[in-house]
Amino acid sequence: MSVMDESLPTGSLLDSLLSEEIFRPQEPQSLEDTGLPSTVVEALICKQLLACGMSSGRGLAQAVCLPFGLLEPILQNLRTRQLIVHTGSAHLNDYTYALTDGGRQRAQTEMDICGYVGAAPVPLDDYLVSVDAQSIRAESPRKEDLLRAFDGLTLDPDTVAAIGPAVNSGAGLFLYGEPGNGKTTLARRITGCFGQHIWIPRTLYIDGQFLKLFDATYHQELQEEQHTLLKEQDHDPRWVKIRRPTVVVGGELTMASLEIRHDPTHNVSEAPVQLKSNCGCLLIDDFGRQRVDPDELLNRWIVPLESGHDFLTLATGKKIQVPFDQLIIFSTNLDPVELADDAFLRRIPYKIEIGDPSEDEYRRLFEMAAETFDCPYDEETVNYLIRTHLHGRGRPLRRCHARDLLGQVRNYCAYHDLPLEMKPEYFDHVVKSYFTALRGPSQPPTAAADALAAQAPTGAPAADPAAATAPPAPPVAPAAEMDIDHTLAMDRGR
Repeated sequence: MSVMDESLPTGSLLDSLLSEEIFRPQEPQSLEDTGLPSTVVEALICKQLLACGMSSGRGLAQAVCLPFGLLEPILQNLRTRQLIVHTGSAHLNDYTYALTDGGRQRAQTEMDICGYVGAAPVPLDDYLVSVDAQSIRAESPRKEDLLRAFDGLTLDPDTVAAIGPAVNSGAGLFLYGEPGNGKTTLARRITGCFGQHIWIPRTLYIDGQFLKLFDATYHQELQEEQHTLLKEQDHDPRWVKIRRPTVVVGGELTMASLEIRHDPTHNVSEAPVQLKSNCGCLLIDDFGRQRVDPDELLNRWIVPLESGHDFLTLATGKKIQVPFDQLIIFSTNLDPVELADDAFLRRIPYKIEIGDPSEDEYRRLFEMAAETFDCPYDEETVNYLIRTHLHGRGRPLRRCHARDLLGQVRNYCAYHDLPLEMKPEYFDHVVKSYFTALRGPSQPPTAAADALAAQAPTGAPAADPAAATAPPAPPVAPAAEMDIDHTLAMDRGR
């Protein structure tokens, strides 16, 4: 049974005063408090014993995430019906249990019906109460919350000022701009400006169906502190305390990812990504590059964005209404106008461009990266990089350069058994493999060529460093030209 703080009984007043939690699932005291039929709990116990062979009563309670006191009468009932037996004594006035032959048949039948083994589920109604209590739309982060979430990032004040109201609205936003400028990193940090943690069920129970909600891929579990003086602070073990989730999906996103996925072999279902991101953030990274058409994806979410709820279909064919309660962020290096029509853009009212860093910010990024790599920072080398390999080649400044280039410099120095330093000649080497793949084959200038250019007479045309270091290309032989023309003519003939 789930309880919000404003409806806590008098006995939990001290717990309410000592905790800032808006919602905390209270430990069930009876089977009725769980909201589950006794047959579901019995089936979970039998299947657990089928899987492990033998277990103590407290071990079974821990496996199905229900209090031992609640499980004792159920275990006694199963023993009376000769489905389980005592095989020995256990600590703390407990017993070790095992299945009888009849119990093994019952467990196998239950396993054939549904292969789910583990924590007892939570009814959908209790989950709806929890989402309403922990809604991200109820949060009102302020400027200091945003700055704390962005600690360690270099952002100009105008960008922070634009993101703040967008996050506070909870209405969703587009982050767009050139690749490599930190849109994904920025989006991942946004969740940190809201409340630090929430409670979610491990599994939901909906019309006899088991729907797994907790996913270690997206949900970071927080260990609950052990309290011995205040019994009221115990919680329902079917729930997990996690950091507010940031669910990130990229090019792998399909329409099937937005629906309940059912495993017909084990008769267990998996929640879609938007349900797993409730009370947190859902980041659609590289939007426009998914295998699904952007219009189809956007049309799927027009109603949920407007109404705040979504409709999902169970394996039985029944449709259920679930909360659509998250800050949805679209990150793309494409123009939002080219991806969505006016009807959808109206529902995502904030579109924020993440531009290139200034030279001062670029230097700060290298200084921060140098500290991370434990490398002495040299501003002259950064100026050389900007002058020679960026401005000198018409390349834009990107926020990812500091981390990427210094990482390659570290690898270069480690391979050659050199101390890690920021030297122009090291950057001359690593830019050949870094920028060539991004900008096409071109020979970057070197520190030696830069010094040579500085010695050239004033007004003289700048020498091409590639021409100074590479021999002239040999002329194409006439026979080779004839072969090429002949090949092209044969291709056209086909």
